[in-house]
Amino acid sequence: MHATHEVFNQPEPLVAYNLFSGNQPLQDALRFNAPALDLSELEALGERLGTAEMQAHARLANAQLPQLRSHDRFGRRIDEVEFHPSYHALMSVAVAAGLHGTPWAGGAHAHVRRAAGFMLFTELEPAVLCPISMTYAATPALRGNAAIHADWAPLLASRSYDPLLRPWRDKPGLTMGMGMTEKQGGSDLRANTTEAQPDGSDAWGPRFVVTGHKWFFSAPMCDAFLVLARTPGGLSCLFLPRVLPDGSRNDIRIQRLKDKLGNRANASSEVEFESATAWLVGEEGRGVPQILAMGTLTRLDCALGTSGLMRQALSLALDHTRQRQAFGKPLIAQPLMRQVLADLALESEAATALALRLARCIDQPDDAHEQALARLLTPVTKFWICKRGSAFAQEAMECLGGNGYVEEGGAGVMARIYREMPVNSIWEGAGNIMALDLLRALRGADGQAAVAAVAQELAAARGQHPALDVLAASLPARLAPTQDERGARRLAQDLALALQAALLAQSVPTPVFSAFCEARLAGQGGSSFGCLGAGTNVGLLLQRAMPR
Repeated sequence: MHATHEVFNQPEPLVAYNLFSGNQPLQDALRFNAPALDLSELEALGERLGTAEMQAHARLANAQLPQLRSHDRFGRRIDEVEFHPSYHALMSVAVAAGLHGTPWAGGAHAHVRRAAGFMLFTELEPAVLCPISMTYAATPALRGNAAIHADWAPLLASRSYDPLLRPWRDKPGLTMGMGMTEKQGGSDLRANTTEAQPDGSDAWGPRFVVTGHKWFFSAPMCDAFLVLARTPGGLSCLFLPRVLPDGSRNDIRIQRLKDKLGNRANASSEVEFESATAWLVGEEGRGVPQILAMGTLTRLDCALGTSGLMRQALSLALDHTRQRQAFGKPLIAQPLMRQVLADLALESEAATALALRLARCIDQPDDAHEQALARLLTPVTKFWICKRGSAFAQEAMECLGGNGYVEEGGAGVMARIYREMPVNSIWEGAGNIMALDLLRALRGADGQAAVAAVAQELAAARGQHPALDVLAASLPARLAPTQDERGARRLAQDLALALQAALLAQSVPTPVFSAFCEARLAGQGGSSFGCLGAGTNVGLLLQRAMPR
């Protein structure tokens, strides 16, 4: 019997490698932002996430989608989402790594360490990080209700994952979600119509009965949610648990799960509140400012997530082209392919540097410079890194050719990354919202302090490249409170590029910094990836980026 064909020149999967130890740009960014940080936990996490076992969990969590169980077999309403066991395995690892509320329990460089771990986990599977990210952002907001914070904060920082719906006091660990968006409003939260009527008071303070809906209610199996509703005093932030203190289920009706482009392992839902019980968090009528404060943290995670996806897409492209032969030699040896891969590596380095710099701001809440910088850096970082993500993923997919486009039952990781990229750009405010938030920051009471903080960051790289000097010199006049809205996107882009260049000047080898300035600031990089100048040290960029 004769074989019809022999399989050859097909790369082996990228598996059984340490995601952290092979990531030189991430290590350099950590050395710059947190030089005293103990990296052993990240080393161990990188080793775990690169195993075949964890990759199988990531595939299964995406291939076997969450299922809504609105009723049990006897007709009782239960409103539960059933996940594949791999989803819970992934959640357990993320919680054990302290990627949720753990940094708020304290520790030096806790938020930078968590940011690096979040990026590493995103390389494996980003969708399960939605409840992880919301728990991270919601935990400090609970300080607006001292009684709830005292009960819940220790368990939100716990490294134990418990998926069961039961009273908070009976669980070893908790997670939290958020419910803000409604059909008619989207990003315009002031258009929300969900109402909350006073219902007395108890140990957790003023209590309300909530009636209304939420159009996007992600991770509906979390233990509690922060929701926005209209109380007699105006739009307010409310704490709405899934299970009430007496052990009964709260009146949250899951209408359906969203059928999404990506982020498929995460159960995004539409819900109705039918006289659900909730408690006030913070000052009544001040819900929107509270939500915006939480947005600083979730927007950070959008940038971290996209940076992690970039890194994994690059790793897959490098590993594939190292093995795949074409025209007599490996793809990675072909001059044009080397240009593309090096340009992607440059973009990934810059994204990592900028995202971790923002995380460092969170670690220093009492530093006026860091907090002023965060106010501008948050919308700028979220806007630019997430905006670059989809184009990056497409270019990386082309490096794999048709193999990159194939899903193959969840095993096609590059296709999963490509579908995932847009969500971080849309979630927590799309590009226009970020650009407008930049203008809002410039016009706010701390606008001048934020501008001064940016100037201080750029001053560290003054004189190191003429293109950066020219761009930096142009920014002060453009960072005026009177900046026209029509130029907000360009301003966000230029701020991001200038800050990325300044960070690279301080944290990476000079040839990498020079390549970035030539390609992104001096106009030698063209409008597509792979147009680096002849003087670029392509070999160094590829060496630093190689995953193993």
